Amino acid sequence: MTLLLAGDIGGTKSLLSLYRYSATGLQCLSERRYPSAAWPDLAPMVQAFLRTQEAEGLGRPEVACFAVAGPVRNGQVTLTTLHWQLEEHRLARDCGLLRVELVNDFVVIIDALPHLQPAQVSSVRAGAAMETAPRLVLGAGTGLGVAMGVPTTNGLIGIATEAGHGTFAPRTEAEWRMAQWLKADLGVERLSIERVVSGMGLGAVARWLLAERHPVGSRPPWAADRTEDDQDWPEAVAAAAQAGDSLAQEALNLWLGAYGSVTGDLALSSLSMGGIWLAGGTAAKQIEGLRSPTFLEPFLAKGRLRAVLEPVPIQAITDPAVGVFGAACRAGLRLI
Repeated sequence: MTLLLAGDIGGTKSLLSLYRYSATGLQCLSERRYPSAAWPDLAPMVQAFLRTQEAEGLGRPEVACFAVAGPVRNGQVTLTTLHWQLEEHRLARDCGLLRVELVNDFVVIIDALPHLQPAQVSSVRAGAAMETAPRLVLGAGTGLGVAMGVPTTNGLIGIATEAGHGTFAPRTEAEWRMAQWLKADLGVERLSIERVVSGMGLGAVARWLLAERHPVGSRPPWAADRTEDDQDWPEAVAAAAQAGDSLAQEALNLWLGAYGSVTGDLALSSLSMGGIWLAGGTAAKQIEGLRSPTFLEPFLAKGRLRAVLEPVPIQAITDPAVGVFGAACRAGLRLI
């Protein structure tokens, strides 16, 4: 039996968990959520968590794996929104750990795939996965995370990508108008995919429709007093769509279509015949939309290569703590 520390470190919140790893698998002993901005660095947060675990008699781990949003290079990563500069050896020293690994937050989901339980996933589209083919994980949350899993004789190897920062490609005249408006609104010459296909992207789509259809002062009630900088646009749009507001429903449908198209593009780029998993904060909230033709038809609409995507199954990861679970899986397999 071995104790290990797992964390999912984000710009808004961080989740730290203590796991017991044994021949029978992983068992979560304790977990705690922290507001990231309330801490000057990750090390003091981890130190406080470990003191609490020891005070409760749970013991002290020797290894830790932290999932972080962004590219990790040579054991280092900078979290821009927090201005944290994290480095594996420094974290290990400051927190009294033997080994620490920093990993892209979507790569650890690749590590979690073989260990996901039925309660953590929900089927979006049935299919026949090819066991020897790559897997694709992507998720629309604050941004758009993307990672690939390549099967080997020693299990899946996760490959981090920044595919969410590729250029958004409008498919329709409406998407073209939206893209031009967003570039002007954001003051950018190039529009990345995650400006549209992300949680905040859903809010951006709605803001464009409001600008086209409703002069200032004539907005629907759910958007009347909302400024462009409000962080709760996605939730407001989703709630309004569920309540039957036609503009919010149109925004949601446009967003789902763009998400489906991007998912198909990424699946083709890696020939992800081993299956696709949708993660991120929107996966569980928009499960019915993801199962609808609004998402699935753009996913398949790849001309002569439609037949390549026809067999590919898609699942939604509905567990909001899959990042820390994946970090625990990775720590158990690679650090112990």
